[in-house]
Amino acid sequence: MTASSSPSLTDLLHAAVTAVGGTERPGQVTMAEAVAEAVDGDSHLLVQAGTGTGKSLGYLVPALAHGERVVVATATLALQRQLVERDLPRTVDALQPLLRRRPQFAMLKGRSNYLCLHRLHEGVPQDEEEGLFDPFEAAAPSSKLGKDLLRLRDWADETETGDRDDLTPGVSDRAWSQVSVTSRECLGASKCAYGAECFAEASRERAKLADVVVTNHALLAIDAIEGAPVLPGHEVLIVDEAHELVSRVTGVATGELTPGQVNRAVRRAAKLVDEKAADALQTAAESFERLMELALPGRLEEIPDDLEYALMALRDAARTVISAIGNTRDKSVQDEDAVRKQALASVENIHAVAERIVEGSEYDVVWYERHDRFGASLRVAPLSVSGLLREKLFSERSVVLTSATLKLGGDFNGVAASLGLAPEGTGGAESPEWKGVDVGSPFDYPKQGILYVARHLSQPGREGGRKDMLDELAELVEAAGGRTLGLFSSMRAAQAAAEELRGRLDVPILLQGEETLGELIRNFAADARTCLFGTLSLWQGVDVPGPSCQLVVMDRVPFPRPDDPLMSARQKAVEEAGGNGFMAVAATHAALLMAQGAGRLVRASGDRGVVAVLDPRLATARYGGFLKSSLPDFWYTTDRNQVRRSLAAIDEAAKAEGR
Repeated sequence: MTASSSPSLTDLLHAAVTAVGGTERPGQVTMAEAVAEAVDGDSHLLVQAGTGTGKSLGYLVPALAHGERVVVATATLALQRQLVERDLPRTVDALQPLLRRRPQFAMLKGRSNYLCLHRLHEGVPQDEEEGLFDPFEAAAPSSKLGKDLLRLRDWADETETGDRDDLTPGVSDRAWSQVSVTSRECLGASKCAYGAECFAEASRERAKLADVVVTNHALLAIDAIEGAPVLPGHEVLIVDEAHELVSRVTGVATGELTPGQVNRAVRRAAKLVDEKAADALQTAAESFERLMELALPGRLEEIPDDLEYALMALRDAARTVISAIGNTRDKSVQDEDAVRKQALASVENIHAVAERIVEGSEYDVVWYERHDRFGASLRVAPLSVSGLLREKLFSERSVVLTSATLKLGGDFNGVAASLGLAPEGTGGAESPEWKGVDVGSPFDYPKQGILYVARHLSQPGREGGRKDMLDELAELVEAAGGRTLGLFSSMRAAQAAAEELRGRLDVPILLQGEETLGELIRNFAADARTCLFGTLSLWQGVDVPGPSCQLVVMDRVPFPRPDDPLMSARQKAVEEAGGNGFMAVAATHAALLMAQGAGRLVRASGDRGVVAVLDPRLATARYGGFLKSSLPDFWYTTDRNQVRRSLAAIDEAAKAEGR
C-alpha cells in the first residue's frame, strides 16, 4: 500500500472482524458498502440486517474510515455496553495501523444517569420542611434504601464515570433519585461548588473530543425537541435498533400531570414565594386534584370546561410563582440555589404541560390514565412524531437507520412513513430522499426454524381464560422438554399461563417481574429445562443462543389494546386522511412486535426450533399474509402433530449432546 492511497473498506472490515474474533459475512460487507456510500454522499439509508450479520461492525468501520464525527444512538443498554466495552476498543485497535490515526470514542447519556456530587454531599432539597434533607441520616442503615445509599457513597469515591449503569449490582430508582438531578434541576457547572469534578460535565467534555459518540434514543430525542443542543455537532448519525425510535421519541415528547406531582411543586415553591402566590397555586392544585379523583380513563377529544378552568388556573398560578421565584432571595434557606432550582424545575414542568393542553393543538392527543398504585394522571402526546423527525433528524447530516426489523409486510415504506419519509424513490424538496437495503441474514431460516400457527384454536376474545390455548401451550412445552420463551400480549396473560403450567408440568417456569430482567435471562440460559414467560414488548433484547431456547410461543397477535388512546387516535387520523388506519397503525405495530419476538429463536447458525403462534387469525385473517411476510422465512405449518414430533426430536438431539 503506497503512502498516498487509503486502505480499502474490505481491508478495514477484514481487520476489524478478525480483531473481534468474528467471521466475515456477505451481508456485513454489503452493509458496510451501503453505509460508506450514504455517508460519503451525504444521503440517508435504511438498512435491515438480520441477526448474526455483525451489523455494529457493518456501520462502525465505514463511519470510522469516513473520518468525520459520528453519533451512534441505540435503544438498549446492552448494545451501548457492547459497543463501548467490546466492539469499539477492538475495532479502533485494529484500524489504527491502517488509518494511521486513532479514533477516540465516548459514551454520553442524559444528566440524570450520572451521580450528582452536589446532591451526594449537600443533601436533597426537602419538600416538607425548610432547608435540606440528608437521605443518609434519614434512612435506617439496615433498610434496603439505607444500604443502597451507603453503597452509592462508597462507589462515588471509586467510580471514574459516575454512570449509573457502571454500578453493579444496581440500586433502586428511589435510591438513585436521592443522588441524581435532571437537567432542569442542575445548578450549572459555573454555579455549583462541585462543577469542576462533575461526572455529567466530564462526559460532555469527553464527547466533544471524541470521533464516535455513543448515546441513547432518548437523548437523541431531547436533542431534537428541546432546541438546546445536548450532543456535540456531528456529520453522521447512525440509529441502531431503529424500530424503537418512534416510540422513544414519542415518550420524550409526552407530557404528564398528576396530583402528586402538582402537590410536590406546591410544597417546594411555598417556602420561596409570598403567601399570595403560594396560595393561588395551592388552590389550583386542590381543584385539579378533586377533578382527577373522578377522572375516567380514556381519550379527551374535547377538554371538558371544568378541566379547562382547572388547567388555566394551574397555568396562571404557576406562571406567577415562576416569576416570583426568579425575584426572591432568602438567605435563611440553606443551599438556597439548589432549593430554588428544584422548585423552579417542578413548577415549570406544570406550567408547560397545563399550557400545552389548554392551547389544544390538533396534533396532540390528550387522555386520562388510571394506575392501581399511583392513581390518575392526565397525559398529552403528539399524534405523530413523523414531522418532527423529518425536520430535526434528517437535515444537515447523513442518517443511517438500522435494525433486524425495518421491512414490514415486505418493504421499508411503513417504517419510513413513521419517520416522516416519503415512499422510497419519491423524495422531493419537502421530504428527504433515502434508500432501503436488506442485507439478509446468515441463517438458513427454512432449515433452522418452523413457524407453527395453531389454526384449530378458538379466536382470542377481549378477556377470558382461553383454556384451549393453555392446553396447547402445555403440550408444546412438554414436547420441547422446557426450553421455552413465552411471549404474551399482557402481563395478566403471562401470569395466568405461568400459574397454570406450574401446576401442570414438571419444568421450572420463570416469570417476568419476579426477578430482575438480567437475573431471569441468566437463569433461563443456564438450565435448558427452564421456561421464561413475560410480555412481548420487554423481550426485544433477549439473546439466548443454543438449546435453552428452542420454542418461542406468542399467545396472540399483539394488536394495540382497543382502548389505547394514542394508538386509536393515530388510527383514526390515518382513516380521516383516506388511508387504512388498521393496517397503518394496528397491523404495523403487531408486525413489528411479532418480528422482534420471532427473532429470539435463531441466534446462531446451529440453533433449531419452533415459533408457535397460538392465534388462528395469523392463518385465517386477511391481514395474516402481511404479518407473516414481516417474520423470518421459517418453514410454515398448521399441523400440531408434526410440530410436536419436531419439538420432541430437537429435544432428543439436544439431550444426546448432553445439553
